Amino acid sequence: MTPIGRGPGEDSRQRPLRVVGFIATRANDPERGPMVTMNPDDARTRLLVDGELAWVYGPRRHELAEVRIDERLTRGDVNLRDIVGVAPSEIVRVVKPDLDDRGGAVRGARYA
Repeated sequence: MTPIGRGPGEDSRQRPLRVVGFIATRANDPERGPMVTMNPDDARTRLLVDGELAWVYGPRRHELAEVRIDERLTRGDVNLRDIVGVAPSEIVRVVKPDLDDRGGAVRGARYA
């Protein structure tokens, strides 16, 4: 029997997270840019550390955001800053980028 919310073969690092807060900054704010704040357990499950970049996949688009760890957040919840296309109460996925993949490599090209 599988735990609730997990299908057979589902990777726990891909578990969806609920947006509980959203911050939209202004041009003159000292701290700006895409950021996701999450619970330490959720970050650890995804192999993420504070200050690292991660993909945030929302219902309409995805973008890279800086990861911040906050113990005050409940497991499964995230706060977002300056990420377009996401609203509170929606579901997102936070994924560590695969930096070992040469996604843009040209076929037949040789690398030293």
